[in-house]
Amino acid sequence: MKLTAEPQLFVTDMQAALQHYTDSLGFTVAFVWGEPAFYAQVVRDGAKLNLRHVDGPVFSDALRQAEGEVLSATVTSDDIEGLYAEIADMGVAFHQALRTEPWGARTFIVADPSGNLILFAGS
Repeated sequence: MKLTAEPQLFVTDMQAALQHYTDSLGFTVAFVWGEPAFYAQVVRDGAKLNLRHVDGPVFSDALRQAEGEVLSATVTSDDIEGLYAEIADMGVAFHQALRTEPWGARTFIVADPSGNLILFAGS
């Protein structure tokens, strides 16, 4: 038995989201559905993120103030330093720079145009 996960991220601008995930994070578009597009999937290696268009803000200011960093997805890597360097070279502004967590994981966070926070983690 093999389990996989495909988080669904809500986005307010599908084209901006697709451009961000492909141009800034190295994903490729697996498919786009609808006219206008309202559902899509981006992939990179074994990571798959589903993008679903919604009208209105994805996260309220009250939620962000009350909860702080609300993550939408976690993507793991066996070369977190290399991935961080690659994304930094593409000019991405990090929500959280690469750091070592108290439990030993190395992590960084990137925000997409809709405010989704994607945690990248490895050891």
